[in-house]
Amino acid sequence: MNRTFTIMLVSLLFVCFQSQGQGTISGKVLEAGSDEPLIGANVRLTDSNLGTITAADGTFKIDNVADGKYEVVISYVGYKDRSLEVTMTGSDQDIGTISLKESLFLSDQVVISGTRMAEKLTESPATIGVITAKQIEQLPSFNPGELLARVKGVDYVRSGVVGTGVNIRGFNSNFNSKNLQVADGRLASLIATGLPLGPLNTQIKEDIERVEVILGPNSALYGPNAHNGLVHIISKDPRTSEGTTLAAGVGNQNVFSIRARHAQVINDKFSFKLTAEHTQGEEFNFADSVYIDRNADGIKEGYEEFELDNDFNFNRVEGALYFSPTAGSDLILSSGYSNSTYLAPTNVGRNQIKDWNIFFTHLRFTSNNWFAQVYYTSSKTDSTYAIDERTKQYYRGRDAGMTHAQASGPNSYASGAVFQDDSKRVNGEIQYNQAFGDLEMVTGIQYQQDMANSNNTYLLDDTDDLNVYQMGWYGQLQYKFAGGWKAVGAFRADNHEIYDFNFVPKLGLVKTMGNGSWRLTYGQGIAAPTILNMYGDLFSGLILGNAAGFTLSDGTRVEKQKVEKIQTFELGYKGQILPNRLFLDANAYYNISKDFLSPVTVVGVATERGDTPIDQVQSGYGIYGGLVATYINFGKVNTYGADFGINYYFTDNLSMDLNYSYFNYSVDENDLENDFNNDGEVNDLDILVNSPKNKMSLGLNYASDKWFGTIFMRWVQAYNYYSSYQIASETKPGWTYRGTPIVENARSTDTWNYGPLGGFVNVDIGLGYNVTDYMTVSGQVTNLFDSEVREFTASPFIGRLYSAEIKFNF
Repeated sequence: MNRTFTIMLVSLLFVCFQSQGQGTISGKVLEAGSDEPLIGANVRLTDSNLGTITAADGTFKIDNVADGKYEVVISYVGYKDRSLEVTMTGSDQDIGTISLKESLFLSDQVVISGTRMAEKLTESPATIGVITAKQIEQLPSFNPGELLARVKGVDYVRSGVVGTGVNIRGFNSNFNSKNLQVADGRLASLIATGLPLGPLNTQIKEDIERVEVILGPNSALYGPNAHNGLVHIISKDPRTSEGTTLAAGVGNQNVFSIRARHAQVINDKFSFKLTAEHTQGEEFNFADSVYIDRNADGIKEGYEEFELDNDFNFNRVEGALYFSPTAGSDLILSSGYSNSTYLAPTNVGRNQIKDWNIFFTHLRFTSNNWFAQVYYTSSKTDSTYAIDERTKQYYRGRDAGMTHAQASGPNSYASGAVFQDDSKRVNGEIQYNQAFGDLEMVTGIQYQQDMANSNNTYLLDDTDDLNVYQMGWYGQLQYKFAGGWKAVGAFRADNHEIYDFNFVPKLGLVKTMGNGSWRLTYGQGIAAPTILNMYGDLFSGLILGNAAGFTLSDGTRVEKQKVEKIQTFELGYKGQILPNRLFLDANAYYNISKDFLSPVTVVGVATERGDTPIDQVQSGYGIYGGLVATYINFGKVNTYGADFGINYYFTDNLSMDLNYSYFNYSVDENDLENDFNNDGEVNDLDILVNSPKNKMSLGLNYASDKWFGTIFMRWVQAYNYYSSYQIASETKPGWTYRGTPIVENARSTDTWNYGPLGGFVNVDIGLGYNVTDYMTVSGQVTNLFDSEVREFTASPFIGRLYSAEIKFNF
């Protein structure tokens, strides 16, 4: 264990046992209706730096309160705030029991992702969408990712029965690591590729409290790759969700899912939770075309993916132990494991994910002023492979005279189709927050060590781990002025072993008026090259990472890849237009992006990678002769757009959601720095915006004590999409992509062009019934009218999906 990590671990254990004082303002916070204690509710005295959180029985104490008048504000995520006036006159004050009602309206929601502190959604200096506990609970599917389609401003894509993902504000690709996924403050991404875990995650639906989605860069607080946005999954606390849940679901495509969760409070010090899931099914029937020249005449013919396996299965387990050493402090130890098999789209066809294992162990300490965490993540697979490359190698074997049995055995993996992974990551963080009257401060340091190991199957790692270190320091100041004004300033300073030092600031100004607020923000973000970008070694060295740069045969120098940068200016409003009826969330933004991280691209014949001769790096040098595809930086593009969302509550039971987003870009077509494909012309094939210009959704939601249901409609305007080998485009007369004319519903160079993505209206319906206090039955139909929906390349057309679920809560 290295020195920095040891210091952070010792510091974590030290702050865990710092002594806590006695309180002179006391009380108890309960949930209205059930009278259950609300654990971890935030209790603060305004205009002071005093506050605490509630203990396991809902009680709290605030010590050292001087004489005077105070406003006590009690807040809890998902509940309406309460405030009371207290006068201190030299004696202790017990303000009794305070009941918080569950929030029905978005303006009452409390979020934590915007500033790393609890705050009302309307007062956050960021555009945040929230998937609530009720939405998750009432979804009749094993896959909570489906709810991301209902978040304003998000480009939601579905790549099959299992695959769901998001992109935010343009520049999507089949290998997109620019949107950060976080789970309970822990990075939830693959170590070598930086991709969000997605289906590989270890959490089950029944243990998710809520999901917060930040639109736009948030690197100042969350680090590299919170570039386009952030998805933060927050799990349930066993002390506020005690009991046992059993859920079973079925659907077409032979889907079967069974899940279980148990949470128990042992005493006022200890509680725990355990979760488990098994889900299986079959992907839509679809075979991606693999184009191979078998006749040495330069004409490629299409073949179906070899030995395609459409079956998928997921197994997940998690557990967590909560310990409260003192009132207002928690020590939480959690761990999780998943094993996954499914099909995943990439820039080069599809990958057959086979028995991919994710494991983590996470130790957290929280108190009124301190937060600290250390965690370990591992990723392991021995038999995942690229279907495209395995198919090509199989036919190479047949053409060399092999029998089917010979060509389909170990030979079919011989050209680098197999991806093995045995990577690890260690993270640590210490954070301190304090309030000084109207000034609130947050500061922290983070440490990360990535230990990537592919067993030399897709990285330049030989037999040793690739160790990459980075350290970050972040801070934020927030000051509340008179008249409802609030100013926020944040920064992050990162030092990375490969791409050196970066400084990222963020500024915000919020004006609260009545039940709403205006905000004006400026922020920067960075997208860092992944370990794959830096040290990749795919298909016998045809694709090589660019951590050192290349020298080409004509003497041209290809510089090593550096971080992509973005600046964002945003104006927004959130609040109630009609009290407790109409909620509006709208924003407009302008982005300046430069030094894009490119998809893999052929740069030419190389003689050196860094200072190393290319024949010592490229294992397939005898085949490729130094021809290299890699990752570079290029260009500068301005993007702009607006997101508009309204929520209207006809009654406390019936509501409507309407979301609309607009996105566009501008680029200097005379600047050849923007000419990514080096054809002397700047156009869509260089910028790779890969996002619809317009999209809209409409939802109607009903919930009562017994019945609940939803009707959801989504429209996405058709748009062209280009990502390395992948293309989905309308016919472009006179244009070529990778040397082939762009013609809709025709073959491209390496794949079939089915035409633009989007261009559909999709309707989903769901209905559920609470049979008893313990039993719920529900069902949904996705793509009700079985429209032809294709949302991603290297993916099937999405047909109608049925699902039904029965759930027991004890």
